[in-house]
Amino acid sequence: MTERPSIDFGHAAPRPAAAGPKLRPGKGLDVGTANLLSAVQDYEGNVIIKAQRNAFIDIEQNDFTRNMLTKMDVQYVVLNNKMIVIGDPAFDLANIYNRETRRPMADGMISPKEADALPIEKLLIDRLLGAPQVQNEVVYYSVPAEPIDADMNVVYHKGIFGDLLRKLGYNPKDILEGHCIVFAELDEDDFTGIGISCGGGMYNVCVAYKTLPALSFSTSRGGDWIDRNVAKVLGIKASRATALKEKGVDLRNPHTREQQAIDLYYREQIRYALAEIKKRFESSENMPQFPDPVDMVFAGGTSKIGGFIDVVKDELSRMQFPIPIKNVRRAEDPFTSCARGALVAAAADEDNPDE
Repeated sequence: MTERPSIDFGHAAPRPAAAGPKLRPGKGLDVGTANLLSAVQDYEGNVIIKAQRNAFIDIEQNDFTRNMLTKMDVQYVVLNNKMIVIGDPAFDLANIYNRETRRPMADGMISPKEADALPIEKLLIDRLLGAPQVQNEVVYYSVPAEPIDADMNVVYHKGIFGDLLRKLGYNPKDILEGHCIVFAELDEDDFTGIGISCGGGMYNVCVAYKTLPALSFSTSRGGDWIDRNVAKVLGIKASRATALKEKGVDLRNPHTREQQAIDLYYREQIRYALAEIKKRFESSENMPQFPDPVDMVFAGGTSKIGGFIDVVKDELSRMQFPIPIKNVRRAEDPFTSCARGALVAAAADEDNPDE
């Protein structure tokens, strides 16, 4: 990839935002396979979240298409002579035209198969974060833990996003995705317990004791695994399967054939993830001996589906789990939990420059 890819913003590119509330230095960034989210706090303590689908779609470049997108106020860019719609509109257009979106990331990491992945990620993240509030502003960005069931490592992925954020003017610091969930959801437990982020590419697990991660790892089946398998058995595109899932499905009471397929693959995924987690806990020499039972907290977009925690509890009841669990619960806002946890880390960072 060249240092400065050829990118022209189309007429439908967003206009500069109006002046908003004064923001504190320090930002959190959830680098998810399916979605990107940023979190920042104003001086009144309000947390401001922005989200964008981590997706794009290329379309035919001609005057008619350009005029149509402009009238529809759809964001697009021209990248190396290709017209590309990015973010949420790309997902909508893919479903309208029965096409798959292109994804800059796959299985929790930057996709090796997408030549346009890096310039697209830079565009999406730049639009989410905006310019730094102060020089060398700290941003904590989520990274996956090493998977225990796949031959992948995160070194390249972590370095690529760190470099991208530095070029945008930030002081980037990586934080494990599961650790973000601990920061966001276990403050009342002295940041002690098990945080699990259920994303599009992976399940990320962090066992922490008083903020410190004692054990972190990931499993390789996320929401995309469900979508791919549902699409295969129903004979539809994966983007369509995602849309069906997000319309509102309850695992406790599936009605249609499509909902039954989603239910079956969700249950299989949860069963698999918990079995892998149990196996890893049992084999670890670093597992802390908690004096009291701890909470297990789930977050991430894949955990948003109705009945998710009921299925988790049902599966846990069938196994002898190696750690005493006090409560099994889902984050109050599972979609934004990782970004908010990264923001907690950024707010506490001593390197955050003064205004």
